[in-house]
Amino acid sequence: MALKSWVESANLPGCDFPLENLPYGAFSHGGERRIGIAIGDQALDIRACIEEELLGPLSSEIAEACSASALNALMALGTAAWSALRRQLTSLLGSHAAPETQEKARRHLLPMQSVQMEVPAQVGDYTDFYASIHHATRVGKLFRPDNPLLPNYKYIPIGYHGRASSIVASGTEIRRPSGQVKPASSAEPAFGPSRSLDYELEVGIFVGLGNQIGAPIPIAEAEQHIFGLCLVNDWSARDIQSWEYQPLGPFLAKSFATTISPWVVTLEALAPYRVETPVRTQGDPEPLPYLKERDPSRAGIDVTVEVLLQSEKMREQKVPASLLSRASLRDLYWSVAQLVTHHASNGCNLRPGDLLATGTISGSDEGSEGCLLEMKHRAHALTLPTGETRTFLEDGDEVTLRGYCQGPGLPRIGFGQCVGRIGAAIPS
Repeated sequence: MALKSWVESANLPGCDFPLENLPYGAFSHGGERRIGIAIGDQALDIRACIEEELLGPLSSEIAEACSASALNALMALGTAAWSALRRQLTSLLGSHAAPETQEKARRHLLPMQSVQMEVPAQVGDYTDFYASIHHATRVGKLFRPDNPLLPNYKYIPIGYHGRASSIVASGTEIRRPSGQVKPASSAEPAFGPSRSLDYELEVGIFVGLGNQIGAPIPIAEAEQHIFGLCLVNDWSARDIQSWEYQPLGPFLAKSFATTISPWVVTLEALAPYRVETPVRTQGDPEPLPYLKERDPSRAGIDVTVEVLLQSEKMREQKVPASLLSRASLRDLYWSVAQLVTHHASNGCNLRPGDLLATGTISGSDEGSEGCLLEMKHRAHALTLPTGETRTFLEDGDEVTLRGYCQGPGLPRIGFGQCVGRIGAAIPS
């Protein structure tokens, strides 16, 4: 049975943020930045609620962490503290809260439209993985039709260290990057704006509790180090990437911007949507012992992820954004726990607020591609409702990522939106 909140918008069908969700974020209002949770179409100021003693008995560590301007201190406290705060928030916002408590808490609700959402944590390090075998296979076929997957793919989660400084909040304009490109028809490279700008549909994993340098994270403990998940758009300049990536991998083609959604959905909220990880194809190797899930039946998470695009012409004609693709986090070859464990397996120290991204999430069918590059396999061009076609993104295009969980008898748990609009390159 769905829980009911006295915040009426949280009970509406299709709401991303019902009482069962309560994702965390950071927002600015009245010149001050605070952390809060999403409930219906409102943001609740947690610090103000604690100051008015609306959240019952909480430890001094939790109270202090909730007074910060970003989520790092709360992330560092671990699962027991996260659960304690979540219980108090659920009680405060539930329909059984006393009328006088509701009235006091209502003063600390802010319409989401009235606040400026921020990057929820100070991201010290950012790592991007390549965990979708469907994406890796489809892209690999473009370059190696007879052997799309490299020999290591089914043994090791592939990843690279990205750029934390250019992670931006949803709604931030994305300037078209410039860089060196070398078309096959040219003898020498040239410098200029990218003509092959792409999006990548990903899910982000925010690290909570860290680990000491030199101390690996066992697979059985990996999820204790995960604070929650968000949406990630890892913008990619494919023409810059194809020239620079050998021999060391992605660099300037990726580091110009990464957009993330503002709300971090906790693993507690996602618990009803745990599913079995995909059964490996016959002949695939078993994960090495340090990566072997203790309970594969609940190692996956069934999060539907979608990409929508609205061109400048569509906005002018008031044509809604067009759905380009839909896929699921449950189809990843490597689970979120395996990504965390592998990252720390060499003794690398993860810290509260570090962000790991899954890499592009794609399914096996047409319509589940997580980026435009993958759509090159289609026999027909991507055509928008206005008749415009797209191979890669044009200036003025706005890309929206959405994510949600839903199922029979279960509430919809949403991630909100991750939005970025392409602006023209700045002249060099």
